[in-house]
This record gives sequence, structure tokens and C-alpha cells, in this order.
Amino acid sequence: MNITTSIKTKVARIDTGEVFTYDTLSIPQSEFSAAAKALSRLVANGVIKRYKNGMYYKPKQTVFGELKPREDVLLKNYLFENDKQIAYITGVRLYNQLGLTTQVPNVVRLASKDKEIKTKIGNLIIKPAKSYVSVTKKNVPLLQLLDVIKDFKNIPDMDKKKGVSFLKEKIENLSDEDKDKLTGFAKSYPPKVRALLGAILEALLLEDLSESLKETINYLSSYEFGISEKTLSTASNWNIT
Repeated sequence: MNITTSIKTKVARIDTGEVFTYDTLSIPQSEFSAAAKALSRLVANGVIKRYKNGMYYKPKQTVFGELKPREDVLLKNYLFENDKQIAYITGVRLYNQLGLTTQVPNVVRLASKDKEIKTKIGNLIIKPAKSYVSVTKKNVPLLQLLDVIKDFKNIPDMDKKKGVSFLKEKIENLSDEDKDKLTGFAKSYPPKVRALLGAILEALLLEDLSESLKETINYLSSYEFGISEKTLSTASNWNIT
């Protein structure tokens, strides 16, 4: 089967409205030139549409006209490369999805260890953020929890008591393996993250994990989160205010 026939067959299996790339079609790099021509012909014939260079979709017609791909579908294409997750959503957009803020920003932060992702998707402005460790599909939920801790003080309109309860519940429900991983990843984050995570782990009676974090921070330093001992009983043990 030549590349043109192969692409036509694969495109025929794609649902309308779904976004796809060269990676989606499993096109080897040696065939990129021929593939580009084949895809251009499909665009010219109206079978598919080009969203931007290297990104296509099958248009879906409704009684109101053509339905564009959803922003979240388009966004997903920036999170993966060669079927591997390389970035994840963080910042206020994430904190809204987690129910920690009511704000819905038009700026979405994508955190990656090795890439700086900047683009625009419809009304969304995509800006880069730092991932302190390499991103994998399995560790994204843990990194997002650490980002909540990192940005805790600055999450818009978040009730601090609710924020602490959220973190305690999420961490308590992790498997032992993931608790170990979370603690390990935290050691690559700023000291304030290790301090708040350590205080939460101590409150959950996970002393071995909390002690391993206490060894990595300066006992003379203090960390301002707007958290009282009434909200987190172990806060003063970690110089958290």
C-alpha cells in the first residue's frame, strides 16, 4: 500500500471533528514529503481541513454550519509527542478544573521539562510553565498536586481551609508507591513546596516521608502560605504561616 492510499484509509477511520497530526497517522519521517502532498490533496478536495501546519481535522457539518474542533481537543495535541506525554496543564486553568477557584482564564499554562510551548488555540493563549521533573502520563497527577502546593498562596479566590483539606484528602488517598513518588518529586521543587508537603504528610502521620523532606530544608527559613495552625495543626513545626 503506497503512502497516499495508506493516508486515505487512516483518515477515513477518523471521526469528524477529531484533530490529527503526522504522529496520529504514524507516518515515518522518510515519507513526510509524500504525505504532505497527499494531505494537501485531501484538503483541496474538502475531505479534511488544515487547522495549522502539521495539524488537520475532519470538518463536521451541522445545521448551523461547520463545527470547529473543541479547544480541549486541540490542546491535547500539544501535550503529547510520538504518543508520549511531554507536557501537562497547570496554573489557574488546572486549579479551576480541580474546583479550587471559580476563575476561568483564557491563558493556559503548559508545563514541560524540555519544551517551551507557546501558541494560540481559538480564544486560548498557551504559555509555557516549568516542570521540575520529566513528564510522563503516570506522574502528571502527582506533579499537578505539587503545583497546587507551589501556587497555594496565589490561587485566586481559594479558601485556604478548603485548599488544605483538598490536599490532605488527595494525598491520603494515594497508594503507598505514589506517596513515595510524590515525596521524591517534591525534592526537585522549591523549599516552600517541601515544607508544606512535609507538614501535610506529618498531619497524616506519615512521619518517615515528612522527615525525609525536613532534612532538605533550612530549619531557620519560614514559609508564608496564609495558613494557620487551626487550618493545619503541624504548620508551626515547619515554620509555615
